[in-house]
Formats: sequence, C-alpha cells, structure tokens
Amino acid sequence: MTEWYGVRCVFRWTEAVEPSYEERVTVWHAVDADSALALAEAEAREYAQEMGATYVGLAQAYATGNEELVSGSEVFSLLRDSPLPPEEYVDRFFDTGDEHQGTA
Repeated sequence: MTEWYGVRCVFRWTEAVEPSYEERVTVWHAVDADSALALAEAEAREYAQEMGATYVGLAQAYATGNEELVSGSEVFSLLRDSPLPPEEYVDRFFDTGDEHQGTA
C-alpha cells in the first residue's frame, strides 16, 4: 500500500546577494518513508542545480497516514522539545527577522 509523505529538504542559496537557507516541503506517494526520502532527495539535487542553490543534505519525512490528500491535509509535522516559552521559541526558530516572507 502506498501513502503520501511530506518531506522537508534544506537548501542554501549561494548565488543570492545575501546567503539564505530555504526549507522546502514536497509531497511524495510512496510505499514507505525510505522510498519517499529517496524520491525527495533526487528531486532536491535537481532543484538545487536548477535554482543555483546547494542541497545541504537534510531531509526529514513525515507519513501522512493518507492514501489520498484533500484540502487541509497535514503534509508535514515535526515535534521539538524545548523549555522556551512560546514567544521566545517562535523568535528563535521561526521569526528571527531574517526570513523572506511576503506574497509572490
């Protein structure tokens, strides 16, 4: 049986004015996490080459538990233990002030 996996890969944008990192989540229909990771890492290397970035070698898979995806399906989740209160946690890991956010 196959199911959907969300895989997060990390890239370094080396040709940008300011060196930046990208966390990119893609979805893969695969028989297991190892297969999803293999598919995602092959695509990550192609993506990096096309975009002028470097794939840093970090890939994390998440089994959705779903054979089909619908609007609102969770495609990636990662739990991290931390004693930080919510505001400090967000500032440290997600809102450092160096993010490139906005509409494209």
